[in-house]
Amino acid sequence: MSKKHCSELLPNKMFRNQDSKYLIPVQKEAPPVTTLPMKASTVKSPHNCEAILRDADPPISLSSVNLSEQLRSGVFLKPKKQIKYWVDERNSNCFMLFAKNLSITWSDDVNYWTWFTEKESPNENVEAVGLKNVCWLDITGKFDTRNLTPGIVYEVVFKVKLEDPAYGWDTPVNLKLVLPNGKETPQEQKLSLRELPRYKWVDVRVGEFVPEKSAAGEITFSMYEHVAGVWKKGLSLKGVAIRPKQ
Repeated sequence: MSKKHCSELLPNKMFRNQDSKYLIPVQKEAPPVTTLPMKASTVKSPHNCEAILRDADPPISLSSVNLSEQLRSGVFLKPKKQIKYWVDERNSNCFMLFAKNLSITWSDDVNYWTWFTEKESPNENVEAVGLKNVCWLDITGKFDTRNLTPGIVYEVVFKVKLEDPAYGWDTPVNLKLVLPNGKETPQEQKLSLRELPRYKWVDVRVGEFVPEKSAAGEITFSMYEHVAGVWKKGLSLKGVAIRPKQ
C-alpha cells in the first residue's frame, strides 16, 4: 500500500504519600509555643501562562479567583477540544494533544480508522480514533517548546489502548522524538505493543528532554511502521501527553 499523507491532571500520581516518614512524636509537658503572624506567600505564575491562556477556549479571565483551580484541573485551548493545558503540583506546564491535533495517515478514510467520543472529564468529551485495519501506520505530531517550563525533564508519551481482536503488533513499531533545530541526534526506539494490557489507556513513552529558553523551538514525535507490510488492527489513540517526567 502506498502512503497518501501522513485535567484535569493526568490520572498518573506524581507523588506518593510519605507523611508517615515525617511524623514527630509529641513530647510530654512540652512548653507552649508562641507563633508569629506570617505573611501570605505569593505563588509564582506558571511559565508563559498569560500567553498560553490567550488561546483558552472558552476564554478565561486572568483575574479570576478560581484561576489556580482551573489551571490544576485543565483548560482547553484552540483549536477547540484538540489541546489541553494544565499545571502540576510543582507549578510546571503540562499539555495533552488529542488525536485530532495529530497527523494520522488514512485517518479520514472510514475503511482504515474510525473516530469516536471519549470522556476526558465528567463534563468534557474529546475525539479519539480507533484503528480498523492498516499496514501503513504513521502518526506524527509537533509542539512548540516555548510553552514548557524551562529546566524541567519532560517526557513525551502516546496514550493508546488495545482492544481484541488485535493483531499485527508482534512487529515492533518505531518511536521517534526530534528535538528543536535538529541539534541533537533524534531519540529512536522500537517497541512491540503485543503485550499491552487490553481495554485500558496506557502510556507509551517516546522520549524525554529538558526545554531551555536558549534552545526553544518545535519538537516532532512519531509512531510508525510501514516497512514490514503487516496488517494491524485493534489500536486506539487518545493523543500525546507532554509533561514532567513521572
